[in-house]
Amino acid sequence: MVTIDTFRKLALSFPEATEEPHFEKTSFRVKKKIFATYDGLKERACIKLSEIDQDVFSSADKAIIFPVDNKWGKQGWTLIEKSKVSEEMFVDALTTAYCEVAPKRLADQIRPNDNDYKQ
Repeated sequence: MVTIDTFRKLALSFPEATEEPHFEKTSFRVKKKIFATYDGLKERACIKLSEIDQDVFSSADKAIIFPVDNKWGKQGWTLIEKSKVSEEMFVDALTTAYCEVAPKRLADQIRPNDNDYKQ
């Protein structure tokens, strides 16, 4: 299980990440782009992944990580059940979401050479 404190600490550890409100949720952003949100009422996270990464993470266990069930899910928005996910998987998924949204120069600080396809 991942606590909101762990979620917040990790999300804000990324270069230039900020925490801002997003409707009734908390969002984590880089350069004004959301890479993750937290829904306190449902105790789950929503992260932005590429279609391929979404498929990879969802294939591990669809009861833990799964696409949002609408057009947002087809754009890579992926839900994570915080009470069921291991901390290791959560860290990997959140890091992947950050690198998906962040400019290449910032993503390269986290995962060098992993983002050669980004412009």
